[in-house]
Amino acid sequence: MPTRNGQSPERLSWRVLLWTAIAGLVFGLVGLGEPAEDALRVARNTLHTHQASGDIVLVEFDDQSLRKVGRWPWPRSHQAALVDKLSNAGARRIFFDLTFSGLSRPADDAAFAQSIRRSGRVTLAAKARFGPDAGAQQDDVPLAMFARNAQLGSISVIYNYQNAVWRVPYASRVRGHTVPSFSAQLGGRSGTVGENFIPDYSLDVASIPTFSAADVLSGTDFAGKLRGKDVILGVTSDAGNDKFYLPGTGKMGGVYLHIIGAESLKSGTPVDLGWIPAFLFGLAAALLSLILRGTRNQTIALASGAAVLLLGPVLTEMRMVMLDITPGLFVIMVISTALTWRRYRVRGLVNPVSNLPNLNALRADREGGRKAIVAARLLNYEGIVATLTPAGERQLVEQIVSRLNVGDSSRTLYQGDAGIFAWFESRGQPFGNHIDALHTLFRNPARVGGRPIDLAIAFGVEVGSGRSLSNRLASALVAADEAAHDGLKWKYHDPETLADASWKLSMLSQLDDAIDRGEVWVAYQPKIELATRQIIGAEALARWTHPDKGPIAASEFVAAAEAHDRIAKLTDFVLEKAIVAAAAINRNGGSFDMAVNLSARMLVDKGFTLRLSALLARHGLAPQHLTLELTETAALGGNGEGLDMITRLRDFGVRIAIDDYGTGLSTLEYLKKIPANEIKIDQSFVKGIADNRSDRVMVQSTIGLAHSLGRQVVAEGVEQQEILDLLIEMGCDIAQGFAIGRPMSLDSLGKRIAMERKRNAA
Repeated sequence: MPTRNGQSPERLSWRVLLWTAIAGLVFGLVGLGEPAEDALRVARNTLHTHQASGDIVLVEFDDQSLRKVGRWPWPRSHQAALVDKLSNAGARRIFFDLTFSGLSRPADDAAFAQSIRRSGRVTLAAKARFGPDAGAQQDDVPLAMFARNAQLGSISVIYNYQNAVWRVPYASRVRGHTVPSFSAQLGGRSGTVGENFIPDYSLDVASIPTFSAADVLSGTDFAGKLRGKDVILGVTSDAGNDKFYLPGTGKMGGVYLHIIGAESLKSGTPVDLGWIPAFLFGLAAALLSLILRGTRNQTIALASGAAVLLLGPVLTEMRMVMLDITPGLFVIMVISTALTWRRYRVRGLVNPVSNLPNLNALRADREGGRKAIVAARLLNYEGIVATLTPAGERQLVEQIVSRLNVGDSSRTLYQGDAGIFAWFESRGQPFGNHIDALHTLFRNPARVGGRPIDLAIAFGVEVGSGRSLSNRLASALVAADEAAHDGLKWKYHDPETLADASWKLSMLSQLDDAIDRGEVWVAYQPKIELATRQIIGAEALARWTHPDKGPIAASEFVAAAEAHDRIAKLTDFVLEKAIVAAAAINRNGGSFDMAVNLSARMLVDKGFTLRLSALLARHGLAPQHLTLELTETAALGGNGEGLDMITRLRDFGVRIAIDDYGTGLSTLEYLKKIPANEIKIDQSFVKGIADNRSDRVMVQSTIGLAHSLGRQVVAEGVEQQEILDLLIEMGCDIAQGFAIGRPMSLDSLGKRIAMERKRNAA
């Protein structure tokens, strides 16, 4: 089935694949999948946990040691004693995950230096400093008196936003020298500065042989357990302030990072393939899914690709081959979503009998608004189909389509239920002769299974109007029914020339019934506070969706209701809906104001104030959260009764706004007379401030005047970001318009407010 822009679905899929490949490259280059990648790797590690080699022993400065020996840091004489005891116990090498870059008590320093010299197997920690202030003078290296008889090892690591270490360097540059890392030395591997590896966190840290430093000092018998082993000493107590997040385990002492890194290197040389192989594999799976035909085959290709990406690394990581899979999964996910959406769209836009696009597809055709609609109705179709098998119905439809295509086989035919067919024609085409010819073709019977079947058909034409395609199609079908009723081959319908006089005469009486039937509803257009860019309120707007005529313009029915003094019921309806909505939003937290337009005719309604106060009390909305907007052009001048009503409403706590400011009685006397809280500048001025100097000056001066009178300013009709930026520069308080949000349902408004509050809370 061709799409609306004339391309086939397959062509569109190739284009989606191209854009998905570009998006996947960006995804991988930027590292957007890092959090998910880490989580997946942790999950995979649980599938192949293994024990430590036992060749590396941890002597920890834990809470028990600090309770027995003393607060941290310990005197270096204690470290000297540890070196002596570990050396005497036969330790192969001794690594200190501590920095000894500063002086302490001379006697303690001397004792520690002598123990290092006696041992001859000590490796001390050096740490390279990173960041804008990094330099040789900032590196942490042991004092010369210690380093003279010791090896150096780097304890620098690379950690992320979680304080988790996913990369361990083989070596670091410290004061101009290459210093191998503890992990590299303990693991028996070497590498260059800048080269790093991913540690294998599938190691069970509980399997690492561990002794408390206090037990070592006290002389606990451990000699047989340390002979020939590498021993690393490090702080695991919180007092040492050396904690990192170990993926899959939690926060632990940094010394564990060096042991896990060393055990990883003992298992083999880790190979990091990066994200490119998985990305290419995901792209290949996506490509295969587009080449294959059939939903089942495409699903199998994509599901298999995802399964390989999810489970394959379990096997590779057991052999120390690491790769990042999220860019590949991203590609598969996007293509899966695109194909699913296409199937959904095609399923909803295709007639299941003929595989022709259905009437929903016609209604969605963007080009159709510029063309005429021709509708054909097979008058006896349902009676015929009732006698046919499904295969017979398909055969009948094929013959109908072949006849309708005579004269232009390239046209797109749309098929509906009950024998309805339709297509678009250029408005300049001579409809009459062509439709007469088609009607003549249908005089000949169709043949299904060798049986002749007579077809009765009528045509209707709608040449074009500003209405929706749904309404225009309905008009064409009505014209076809009228043609059949009148014994004509076809009939022409033009809604622009056939004015519906009866509608205009009955509109007001229908409006009251429409409110009761639920055809009238309320849309809400959000307002933002320009200083904070947050939604602080909305304007309630009446909408009428007629069951036959579709949406009725508010300017049409509201103006008519005002002109004929039928506005009270509509106003009360909108007020109650708006108050209920505002009360519900305010109960969820924050402060939210609702604005409702108020006709000048309501200012002489003596019961209005009482009804309004009852509504506010019933639904629990504070009066200050309701704004009543009065159009500036309303006849308020000299009307003492109307001004008294506005004053009573203001005293009651309701906010008053002057709407459409600038289009009518724009005088200082008027502003002084009306006790308004805010002024709404008419959109005819707001829309022109970017291009028209006069409009810009008018808006700027109005803002200044309103602020000098202690009133807020609302700009309506804001449809461009440029205008929004200018209003912020001018000091405008509030704005509404399409650039902020179109009128929407209460549910949509609630979701947008909830998302904004969640984003601000984050």
